[in-house]
Amino acid sequence: MTITRVAIIGLGLLGGSIGLAVKARGLGIATTGWDRDASVRERAAARGLVGEVCDTAEAAVANADLVILCVPVGAMGDAASAIAPGLAPHAIVSDVGSSKAAVAEALAAALPGATIIPAHPVAGTEQSGPEAGFATLFAGRWCIITPPDGVDPAALQALSDFWTALGSKVELMDAAHHDLVLAVTSHIPHLIAYTIVGTASDLEDVTQSEVIKYSAGGFRDFTRIAASDPVMWRDVFLTNRQAVLEMLGRFSEDLTALQRAIRSGDGDTLFDLFTRTRAIRRAVIEQGQDDERPDFGRQHSD
Repeated sequence: MTITRVAIIGLGLLGGSIGLAVKARGLGIATTGWDRDASVRERAAARGLVGEVCDTAEAAVANADLVILCVPVGAMGDAASAIAPGLAPHAIVSDVGSSKAAVAEALAAALPGATIIPAHPVAGTEQSGPEAGFATLFAGRWCIITPPDGVDPAALQALSDFWTALGSKVELMDAAHHDLVLAVTSHIPHLIAYTIVGTASDLEDVTQSEVIKYSAGGFRDFTRIAASDPVMWRDVFLTNRQAVLEMLGRFSEDLTALQRAIRSGDGDTLFDLFTRTRAIRRAVIEQGQDDERPDFGRQHSD
């Protein structure tokens, strides 16, 4: 199966970056797009995120070989219903959501009989909207595809080839396992960031100006993560609640053990933990998932 026409539903950071990457890499693939927000459609057209921004979802997906839903995971079912009247029989329907089991269920319910192959490009920034997209977002990043049982091998290969062409490294994974892994690597870290920033803002004896003025590196990085799209992350936690709650329980147990070590002055336990986690950080850098330059690669004036 050859993909020659891609429809992108949702023209924010991820959707816009897909359109820009297709264009920048000269793949010879026609792109169309639609967003439910008329203002977003106008801004996406002005930036040239896709070849044609359509007025309706039905028009955007007409004759598309691949349709990628780039909307918050809680809106996947509605987006799928919107494209249903115009969907070509041969089209592959995929997505970019951070939770996969719930998305697969929602898409299957809205599009019975369609070829549905959920996917999750593990890439992004704290920015959102059509202005946030850029062509190299997926370069060197993982795209996890969670194919359902009995999927058409040709369709799966075509989707894998598409993400590879955008510069991604493709991995196949069971949807439930994906949700557990991402709960650890992405969802819980975001939850912690939202919580610690909220805690800091609620402290009665620390003014908001002091929190901002004296932000050290750790808190500064928490605020970057906590600046992520609130709609997207609300939906992630609600659709992946089982895996998040399981990992949150494990994290709470570890946090209690750490609290006990600090209270009892158990330096050996603290040192062992920090040594182990430092090694994990080094492994992340060695695998090219982050920058090893000082201060996380930030640019500073002389």
